Amino acid sequence: MIKTPGSYEIPNEMRDFAEKSVEQARKAFDGFISAASKAANAAETQAHAAQTSSREVAQKAISYTEQNIAASFDFAQKVVRAKSLQDLMQVQAEFVKTQAEALQSQLQDVSSAVQSNVQKAAADAKATVEKATAEVTKAATEATRRK
Repeated sequence: MIKTPGSYEIPNEMRDFAEKSVEQARKAFDGFISAASKAANAAETQAHAAQTSSREVAQKAISYTEQNIAASFDFAQKVVRAKSLQDLMQVQAEFVKTQAEALQSQLQDVSSAVQSNVQKAAADAKATVEKATAEVTKAATEATRRK
């Protein structure tokens, strides 16, 4: 081969090395992207699960609200039907007692559901982060070994 002034030929060994380096970088990048994609999908799944749990708590709250309003209407009917002040006071006392018990039970139920949902979400988030970290670490380790 005739070399002209100013021409430069890259040795085959350097070309092979550069080609391998680019391929290794591509594989490492693909591994990181794959791990990031899996983490994003897991986060989306968690968000959906949290949304479902929140919807369940909201449905409980609506159900309890309906029960409490129905109890209030029943109370109003009993008040209207009361024939004496003594009857009215008795209806009032029963309503207050019944509603206090119902509200306590409802609050405990909703609080328990919220606490359970928060604990589950935290455990799921921890597992997702640990899995994503392991996958990224694995991808980084594999990329390092290829060099």
